Amino acid sequence: MVKLGIGITAAIVASLVLGYFRVRRRRRRFPVHGWLGFVALAGAEWLLFRHVEPVATYFTPIAWSAYILIADAATFAITGRSRLNDAPLSLARMALLSMPLWLIFEAYNLRLENWEYVGVPLPWAAAMLGYGWSFATITPAIFETSDLVQALLPPLAGEPWKVSRGAENAMIICGAACLIVPLVAPRAVAAHLFALVWVGFLLLLDPINRRLGLPSFLGDLSEGFRRRFYGFLTAGFICGWLWEFWNYWAAAKWHYTFPMFQNMKIFEMPVPGYLGFLPFALECFTMYVSAAWLLGWVKRIK
Repeated sequence: MVKLGIGITAAIVASLVLGYFRVRRRRRRFPVHGWLGFVALAGAEWLLFRHVEPVATYFTPIAWSAYILIADAATFAITGRSRLNDAPLSLARMALLSMPLWLIFEAYNLRLENWEYVGVPLPWAAAMLGYGWSFATITPAIFETSDLVQALLPPLAGEPWKVSRGAENAMIICGAACLIVPLVAPRAVAAHLFALVWVGFLLLLDPINRRLGLPSFLGDLSEGFRRRFYGFLTAGFICGWLWEFWNYWAAAKWHYTFPMFQNMKIFEMPVPGYLGFLPFALECFTMYVSAAWLLGWVKRIK
């Protein structure tokens, strides 16, 4: 199964590389920070397999920081725009906000006990550095990957979706139920229900974001704009495989402990669990938009 996982990961990377060379404008250079990302990632991989510390322990945040630089640079080389080039402060804010947003899922995990961390440094400061740095890369990685995917996608035409207010109300109610049920169900039952959390915030917040005039998938689809939706959905698939691929080799890593499919693993993740990365990416977008609006970082749009 590890060989299968490596093959799938290689196919994903190859498709991104081929797509990049298919659409890249030759007149635009690949930015320096992208090359730094490649050097950092290659160096970290080399040191990891030689068990050199502290790289082996902090491999996950190092790899994802390098990946963010590479994805950002590739997006710039294709479109002439990127978050790091055009809005570095916004990207830094996103990284800061990524930490408390992920801690919401960690709070759920305290009750549902679906994963655990091993190999984390014992000193408190060293452990907090690893956790904080890793969590800070989650939302930026999803957004940067979505930017790259959207740059690679061909033109997408579609009819506007008509979503009634009643349908929005039903989504909000279902989303709230998805988030509440795992907290009130008996622990033995709740451990099987983390999938509800992966869709709950999306169902709850995206209709609210639309009503507030904030960026939303429902707002996009109602205008016939599908690019962002497909971009984030695909970003979840890509990041999910890369998360599990790099996590498998790292010295400090997570193990999945939920009581299902433990005999069907690719890397550390049971196979059905990979489906959860798709709605998780959509959820990252909706949660970030809501939180950033509350902080005054995102404004309403007409």
